[in-house]
Amino acid sequence: MFYGSPVPKHNVTERDITTPEMSYGCQKVICETFINDYTRRGMINGFSLRFPTISIRPGTPSKAISAFLSGIIREPMNGQECIVPLKDRAWRHWMSSPKTLVHNILVALTIPQDALPPHRRVLNMPGFAVTIQDMLYALEEVGGKDKLIFVREEEVPSLKSTLYSWADDFDNSLALSLAMKQDTSFVNSVRDYVRTLAEDKQYQ
Repeated sequence: MFYGSPVPKHNVTERDITTPEMSYGCQKVICETFINDYTRRGMINGFSLRFPTISIRPGTPSKAISAFLSGIIREPMNGQECIVPLKDRAWRHWMSSPKTLVHNILVALTIPQDALPPHRRVLNMPGFAVTIQDMLYALEEVGGKDKLIFVREEEVPSLKSTLYSWADDFDNSLALSLAMKQDTSFVNSVRDYVRTLAEDKQYQ
């Protein structure tokens, strides 16, 4: 975990204290500290961008716990099964589409050095909360009702505590004040994904 227990669940800001419980999270905090220090010393103009979960990702399924957040769309659209490891359709997660993330990264490259204090360079990249039900609705809306048969909701008890520990609401206000944008509809995210796949096939 990046934030550590007890994990803030709602309205997470850049000022929430990070107390990682895994080496991966510690490495992120170390990098952020270096970026703050190098910027303060005038060596770089750096920003630490904290990404939401990115969905829908193309390619093959990964082994990450969060892999189903792309797989719930990607696999059914390919006629393959996706296992969702919980049965709570009200469960929600903080996400961004690849298209919006790329836009925001490009915006980050143009942020003036004095936009933030030299010792506080962290930005929560904009995301939005999406429920399992929202994802299933988007799959049906874009792919058709027949695609729903490829989604199997199967609760995995060993993953439950982890899934429910993830923050599902972040404060986007700082990033939005710097001309970044956020998604407003998971249906649009799915449409962008389908459109991008079609364009990729066109140029193959």
